[in-house]
Amino acid sequence: MLINKFKLLTLGALLAVPLCSIALPTLDTDSDQSRLRVDKEPFLILGGELGNSTASSLGYMEAVWPKAKAMHLNTLLVPVYWELVEPQEGQFDFSLVRDLIERARKEDLKLVLLWFGSWKNSMSCYVPSWVKRDSERFPRAQSESGEPQEILTPFSPSNLTADRNAFGELLRFVKKIDGRHHTVLMVQVENEIGMLPSARDHHPLADAAFNSPVPDSLMQYLVEHREKLEPELRTMWQRNGGRRRGSWAEIFGSDKAAEEVFTAWHFARYADAVAAAGKAEYALPMFVNAALNRPGVAPGDYPSGGPLPHLMDIWKAGAPHIDLLVPDLYNPRFQYWNDRYTRQGDPLLIPEIRFDANVGAKALYAFGRYNTLGFSPFSIETGEGEAPRNLGRSYQLIRQIRDGITASDAPRTGVWLSKENPEMQFTLGGYQFTARHELTLGWSAGADDDTWPEAAATIIQVDEEEFVVAGTGVVLTFAHPEGRAGIDRISEGRFENGDWVPGRRLNGDQSHQGRHLRIANDSWEVQLLKLYRY
Repeated sequence: MLINKFKLLTLGALLAVPLCSIALPTLDTDSDQSRLRVDKEPFLILGGELGNSTASSLGYMEAVWPKAKAMHLNTLLVPVYWELVEPQEGQFDFSLVRDLIERARKEDLKLVLLWFGSWKNSMSCYVPSWVKRDSERFPRAQSESGEPQEILTPFSPSNLTADRNAFGELLRFVKKIDGRHHTVLMVQVENEIGMLPSARDHHPLADAAFNSPVPDSLMQYLVEHREKLEPELRTMWQRNGGRRRGSWAEIFGSDKAAEEVFTAWHFARYADAVAAAGKAEYALPMFVNAALNRPGVAPGDYPSGGPLPHLMDIWKAGAPHIDLLVPDLYNPRFQYWNDRYTRQGDPLLIPEIRFDANVGAKALYAFGRYNTLGFSPFSIETGEGEAPRNLGRSYQLIRQIRDGITASDAPRTGVWLSKENPEMQFTLGGYQFTARHELTLGWSAGADDDTWPEAAATIIQVDEEEFVVAGTGVVLTFAHPEGRAGIDRISEGRFENGDWVPGRRLNGDQSHQGRHLRIANDSWEVQLLKLYRY
């Protein structure tokens, strides 16, 4: 027998969407749950980011398309290189971009374009030769000792004008060839902006700006959002007297942390101007990504001034044309960073994450717990072994339960477990759940190993006592504050177009005679659970 729980949930979500025409991909932020919408429908980015150089060669791309399909991707994140699209000043060649868009459309894949413009991982390595070779017209940032860096200074109007012009031309071209098809969903503005090896630029233009008053627009934002500011910024401001006027040093102090605030503001203003030029041509959603800092490391020893959590208020004030500030996740504190980026209620997007054997588990957790707009491991074309297999298994599960994830009225959460953190608890539908790593049971192969593969699940409530569990390596037990909770039934199965196709009933050995729901450590499954109280 088929059930269509997800179809009913999705219908309710769609009825809540205004019936106006949506002419292009857009971020819907009017409801409690932000969603990327494509042709009016909610869209989850099951993505993969290409290595930096892969998209520069159509021949090299030939091996990528079948790999993307095998891993069940629906979106590729691909760089667009300023040096290739404007090899001579004012002369644009978008043939590579056109071919990528047309091939992606043929492969039934979406694209997110990554603009490698003024900066890529802090450095200006993808600017055109005519920019690199004219440092008088296109000046460089300087270190504290005055040494020029391989980094364009964000304080130069000519640097900004050249980048804005190229980015505007790119978005005009994308609209021309894709405005009716919506193959391109979003655009990243620059890549991992940050100042090195100093906390701020020391070019004479930067020094003059640092000694000038903090802009009124920033101070107004800080005053209006005083109670909700990120704690590091609020503490810095209050420690220096909570002044409303003054120079950067007077408002924020004279240490490296204060210099980073100054850097963040000017990077934000630069990125915002670039984004505004693009949106004037084709108003796709746009985001800026951050290379995360490490505890105890000073600004400048890590890329200073990017859209990091402690600087998000500066970026929000300085870059209103940027829709999302997002993390690139190579740090093991996955939950910590996701919590930081969503602390103020902002939607989460994970455009870049380490591509390893545990990435599939992290995807399940991100979609279930954080309602992430999308997920994308880095260098998707180079993965081997368990990494691509597990990502593909995870994306297969997410595709099945997509309607439940995107339905605005479907209560849900996620769990993410490891040997170091083998247990989580949560409440859903009035029931109290305990999730444990399946290897804690002790009888599965690998239970005595020094390391365990990460386990995870997305759990969605589809009826008063009914839950969909999609995951790997998890064991769930249940309680209720008003009495004992038991398993009415568990079925394995799959969703096809929102309809549940049941497989085996698992009320016997597979549930330990009604004691728990279990998905084995080496399995990736969807199970339908119905509880009862007694």
